Amino acid sequence: MSDLRGGIDLGGTKIQTAIVDAGGRVLGEARHPTPTSGGPADVARTMEDALREAAAAAGVRPGDLEGVGVGSPGDADGETGVVSGARNLPGWGGSFPLGETLSTALGTEVRIGNDVQVATEAEFRLGAGKSHSSLLGVFWGTGVGGGIVLDGRPWLGRGAAGEIGHMVVKRNGARCPCGRRGCLEAYAGRAAMEAKARREQAKGVKTEIFKIMEKRGKDRLTSSVWEHALREQDPLTESLIRRAVRYLGTGIASAVNLLDVEAVVIGGGLGVRFGERYAEQIEREMGKHLFLADHPPQLQVAELGDLGGAIGASLLFAR
Repeated sequence: MSDLRGGIDLGGTKIQTAIVDAGGRVLGEARHPTPTSGGPADVARTMEDALREAAAAAGVRPGDLEGVGVGSPGDADGETGVVSGARNLPGWGGSFPLGETLSTALGTEVRIGNDVQVATEAEFRLGAGKSHSSLLGVFWGTGVGGGIVLDGRPWLGRGAAGEIGHMVVKRNGARCPCGRRGCLEAYAGRAAMEAKARREQAKGVKTEIFKIMEKRGKDRLTSSVWEHALREQDPLTESLIRRAVRYLGTGIASAVNLLDVEAVVIGGGLGVRFGERYAEQIEREMGKHLFLADHPPQLQVAELGDLGGAIGASLLFAR
């Protein structure tokens, strides 16, 4: 058996895969769009295809890998390999044996972890957080997820630690995709931002963002669509991004007040794309709410970029 591992980052808009060696070096990778219809079995087949493509790029077969780690949204049970309530994925309101399904298809052991937690651990071991002993990862993408490292160890709580996207930042506020009101994700998650943009357009607010989406051949407002809309100075886009940044700063400050971590790493599709641009604004918003405003944590952008989740998933075989 080789010392190579596979990693799959299962996101709301993309499935990123990588073949990684023992030192964390990526030898092959592939990216496929996440299906927008069907159900968990369809998503699993796309994951399998993407992993096989990455393995071919690395010159190995999936069955020869030490194993394949998966970073998944929802309730990812590392003991059973079952993923439940991944509502940002098509038809995934219930439970599905993702680990067993992929293991059978790929011919190797598969381990499941929370997508944001494994990406946070990757940044802690190999990326922006490697010089710190405590870290909060905030992954700004389809949703807003969090991961925690305290005293050099991942903190999972009872299995749901780090859900910063569901911290309440406005009582009785906007409806979140989770069904509750006022969550950070209701203001900063890409899916919620898209829903808000569609509602505003339906009310007559002028915007070019959906024309940009169609021109780029997309069926969702991906991070690249938001980027192009900002370049064209679309007013609605600018307004929604400002709102997201404001609430990100509020939510992050509240989490820091509780955990007092040394550093905050911003990742995810929107975070990697916009983190450098909006870091100062996020820090200013944090400063309004930090208990120790004169001693804030370091705010850094994820160094591993879009590959961080897949690399982190592969590290499930290095714990």
